[in-house]
Amino acid sequence: MKYNTDINILGGLPDWNLINIFLKESIKDIIERDGIHTHTSIKTSEAVKRFERAISRTFLQCKNNEIQHLLKSILHEKEILNDTLFMLFWNGSVNNELLHYLNMQVYFPAFYSGRLVLKKEEASACVIELKETEQGIKNWTIETINTIGRKYLTLLKKFNLMEGSQTKTIVHPYLNDKMFVLFVYWITAIESKSNLLDSEWLEYSFFDRPVFVERLMQKKFSNYFQFLYTGDKLNIETLVPYSTIYHDIK
Repeated sequence: MKYNTDINILGGLPDWNLINIFLKESIKDIIERDGIHTHTSIKTSEAVKRFERAISRTFLQCKNNEIQHLLKSILHEKEILNDTLFMLFWNGSVNNELLHYLNMQVYFPAFYSGRLVLKKEEASACVIELKETEQGIKNWTIETINTIGRKYLTLLKKFNLMEGSQTKTIVHPYLNDKMFVLFVYWITAIESKSNLLDSEWLEYSFFDRPVFVERLMQKKFSNYFQFLYTGDKLNIETLVPYSTIYHDIK
């Protein structure tokens, strides 16, 4: 695994609309044409470059062409909307090993157990434990790790998955029909296992597996995918091109 501290940078990102900007063109082209400060109030170019590197690595990198089509389709809006945040959370978790690790070890266990409060110390303790076995982060200081714990919760709040200031509580989101279909397309594109019930990425649906399957069976989704479910195995075949699915969902 290759872990980095981009969580600390993204947790402090003041202007999320930079994600849309960097999706369309490079920071070099922006600076050469009209200067970065026409797009953001971030004070220094070095700070903007630091954010650009973290944004590109975490949010804009795509595992395959299908994910790229989904990401570009949903980011066509001029500003970051709530639905967009789901896609950024999903894609960011694929690209950022530490974000995914903390989600699986800290956030989702709390989410699915029905807990209300999540503390930064839980995330920090998780990273300290990880440090014992991961050579690549052996040199991370306790200050860096504590910052990760704090910024991780801040990042979850930016994704609208938590709320509150001093005490952060877990929000239980519900995917509307459009985002549910997009999640099905997303997990089908990134999961290499033939049986989706074995996929750890199902956690990202915010549904327990039986509830996820029950919703999957609703007839209103039959134009978008077919599936084979045998009780212990689940296979899904998408029916609409990834390049058009976002706009084709009624």
